[in-house]
Amino acid sequence: MQLLVCGGTGCNDLQSEAILDNLRLELEANALENDIQVIKTGCFGLCKLGPIVKVMPDEIIYTKVNPDDAREIVTEHIMKGRKVERLLFTDPITKKTISKAGEMNVYKKQLRIVLRNCGVIDPENIEEAIAHDAYKALGKVLTEMSPEGAIKIIKDSGLRGRGGGGFSTGLKWEIAFKNKSDEKYVVCNADEGDPGAFMDRSVLEGDPHSVLEAMAICGYCIEAGKGLIYIRAEYPLAVARLKTAIKQAREYGLLGNNIMGTGFNFDIEIRYGAGAFVCGEETALIHSMEGLRGEPTVKPPFPAESGYRGKPTNVNNVETFACISPIILKGAEWFSSIGTQKSKGTKVFALAGKINNVGLIEVPMGTTLREVIFEIGGGIQYGKKFKAAQTGGPSGGCLTEKHLDLPLDFDNLIAAGSMMGSGGLIVMDEDDCMVSVAKYFLDFTVEESCGKCAPCRIGNKRLHELLEHITKGKGTMADLDRLRNMSLVIKDTSLCGLGQSSPNPVLSTLDNFHDEYVAHVTTKKCPAGKCRDLMEYFIISANCVGCTACARVCPVNAITGERKEPHLINPSICIKCGACMEKCKFDAIIIQ
Repeated sequence: MQLLVCGGTGCNDLQSEAILDNLRLELEANALENDIQVIKTGCFGLCKLGPIVKVMPDEIIYTKVNPDDAREIVTEHIMKGRKVERLLFTDPITKKTISKAGEMNVYKKQLRIVLRNCGVIDPENIEEAIAHDAYKALGKVLTEMSPEGAIKIIKDSGLRGRGGGGFSTGLKWEIAFKNKSDEKYVVCNADEGDPGAFMDRSVLEGDPHSVLEAMAICGYCIEAGKGLIYIRAEYPLAVARLKTAIKQAREYGLLGNNIMGTGFNFDIEIRYGAGAFVCGEETALIHSMEGLRGEPTVKPPFPAESGYRGKPTNVNNVETFACISPIILKGAEWFSSIGTQKSKGTKVFALAGKINNVGLIEVPMGTTLREVIFEIGGGIQYGKKFKAAQTGGPSGGCLTEKHLDLPLDFDNLIAAGSMMGSGGLIVMDEDDCMVSVAKYFLDFTVEESCGKCAPCRIGNKRLHELLEHITKGKGTMADLDRLRNMSLVIKDTSLCGLGQSSPNPVLSTLDNFHDEYVAHVTTKKCPAGKCRDLMEYFIISANCVGCTACARVCPVNAITGERKEPHLINPSICIKCGACMEKCKFDAIIIQ
């Protein structure tokens, strides 16, 4: 029997290490330490419900475990065979308690290829990784295939880059292979910067060897001897586990010189980023690794022709690399049978926002937005109404109710005015203001622009200023036309993907929530009640009992009235902090 304990970043912050220690102590106290293994794993995906403890082979999942629960898990479940009911998963829709992972909707519709070992193995133990087929694909490629043969399998599989652009991975490798040079490089882009995105981080924390093996396979295919992982320094746990994995792979002869006795030499180094979003763009990333300012350059030449140090360089992101080994082992036909006609395989999404099952999921391409949100994601929090989902981060757009049955793949998302991006999916409910949402993402883009080209540097700043005016009640109908026209110019004239896609949140919210924009500029009201400058707190006289609770918490004395008499709010004094509404027990205060 095994006790698997989540050791991802989120669970670590919630004392998963103490849970591990306490479980081991309890097993020792009951002389069970030789019969039961306690294993630290990567992320299970149920991030909101962590820390997670999974009992195997029973497949019983315990949620929101704390260190003090270790004794009960051991004495009740391990020793007496009784489940700890209070720690079991409760389905947010049916409200039923479910104990086994295979019975949970959040797992039923998933197909875990990229996340195959996350929550399964100890990411700091290479022997566990090897027991789950790590480096088997590398051995097959080195001993049975030519570079051209291996590249053909990747091409035939239909794998497209999971970093956002969706370019054919096999074709990218083929271009790098055909560009002959004395030196070539393989680069893993782990510079995950989208708000609400944590897919790559979780893969590196939970299964780092899947990426190292794939980079070595790519190195063989394009005839490169050096790999570089560009990762943001804000991922300390992922960095630590990568370092451990690289060290172990070298000790086992799986990195370095003469790998597996085949004469193939390939090694990997880690390079750190400082959290610049623009360095997710491959040319900016390469410049950053070279010690230069992280700015994109015009393509062509593409990195496959002239990349790191002017040499042919292949750049793929973490999720793309994590698909490689299963494709080599199971074949192109197997992978291409999953997904849609033009988008093969699976996609990892980070579900965030107003959704019950916040966390990490992996589904076949073509799974509908409805399935992701209302089945796997468990629906909207607190029974609120679904309003929109932002895919693709700051570069993407909003999907609405009319898109709920849209199959999620590269082409459908682009046609809907959004994009796949790296896989962040932020869910919003009826209380969210879409004008403010567009302003939030544009604020991020303005901050993260490298400033090299004028359309992005100046244009996005002007867009943000227009949105600022609108959310403060100073906008006009003419401003809505300016927003659209300026957005289209920025898309057409910006240098790199960051600038070209930065107006997407503005354009998609203008298209799908035009009435909200109109309300902001005509009636000077925010329909969602989120724009502070357009709010007005009002006391309903019929509901007010004159308890004075609201007046006592008002920091600026904007509320007046006698005890047991209806009170009034002076709008000229009110700072709209919301303290009065939170304190009122009689639903007497509303926002108009």
